[in-house]
Amino acid sequence: MPMSSGPASSGPARRSCTAARRAVAYVRRGASSPGAERDDLIRQAKTVVAAMVAWALAHRLLPPTVTTFAPFTAIVALQATLYRSVRECVRYLGAMVLGATLAAGLAALMGIHAWSFGLLALLALAVGRARYLGSQGLQVAVVGFFAFTAGHGRIDYIGHLAGSVALGALCGLSAHLLLAPARHLRHRQQAVADLYEGLRQVVAELASAVGEGGAPSREQVGRWRRDCDRVAADAPRVRASVDAEAENSRLNPRRADGRDRDVLPRAQEAARAAGRSAAHLRSALRSLSHSLDSGHDTHLPRRFLSGYGALLDTVAAAMAQVGRPDRTDPRELDALVREGMSLHEDLEYAVQQDTGVPAPVRTLCGALLTDAGRLLHELRGALPEPARAG
Repeated sequence: MPMSSGPASSGPARRSCTAARRAVAYVRRGASSPGAERDDLIRQAKTVVAAMVAWALAHRLLPPTVTTFAPFTAIVALQATLYRSVRECVRYLGAMVLGATLAAGLAALMGIHAWSFGLLALLALAVGRARYLGSQGLQVAVVGFFAFTAGHGRIDYIGHLAGSVALGALCGLSAHLLLAPARHLRHRQQAVADLYEGLRQVVAELASAVGEGGAPSREQVGRWRRDCDRVAADAPRVRASVDAEAENSRLNPRRADGRDRDVLPRAQEAARAAGRSAAHLRSALRSLSHSLDSGHDTHLPRRFLSGYGALLDTVAAAMAQVGRPDRTDPRELDALVREGMSLHEDLEYAVQQDTGVPAPVRTLCGALLTDAGRLLHELRGALPEPARAG
């Protein structure tokens, strides 16, 4: 009696059901709220419509041998951003011209032979490595092969091929212009603000702990280090999203709520500085953790601890200013950074003049001050150039 194949066949069926549920959930998220899912769904819909229109027009106006190039070019033209779409269209058109020129030239000079096709492949692959063609470099060979094989290098075929490519590019770019990619400036600013809020909380809690004249506990330092690790892990993702939004703003007819045009460059720099700031803060916490293990924390002068707490309070206030979702006030940030630098210099001088501090404790104080100074340097980098120079 044959054995039932139910259990064996249930695995693929279960995976198919899971994939279907995920797809439905993805569509539901895209339909319910703005975000990456909605942007992707809209782009996919625009791609389908643009490819369909390009194919229909090419099918009606051009020979069947070049019809496929129109929808393919429409797909190439519909990238995530309008700037990237224009760039890839220009690259693809350049690859098409180079490939068709090579095919026409070799066919005219050497004829249609296997060895001339091999020479075409060699030259097309070499030309396709040009940096300005980017990811479209391989299309030099693809277009060249079509022009050489299907069109035998004839000028009329190449003209139809160019027409098909231009038609696809026009359909793709028109779809992007009619429904331009959405702007997400507020979301990107909030993501950067969340990074700084995570850092600010750690700095503020550390300032409160040392400002009371004592050292934080091992549990506190461990928790703060984990919080810094989370910020450091999130910083590259946030930085990439801000960079993507900066690209999305180029050539995009949509405007982001009339914001001043330097918002995105400041957000990019703030996102980069957040990752570096997390590294400096982790370094300070690592020094504290080492001191707790070695027992040096019990010898830290109370005057140093209270001064260091005041310095960190200023750093936390500056972080709150840099991490504001709205526009940072340069004058207030400059005042906070200057105050922090003054406190840093005074505390550093006091440590140097206190000859009664043991060498290991002096080294620990120097390490903590160095990391605090680096934090101030990162925050100072968020100032506009005139205020920074002053």
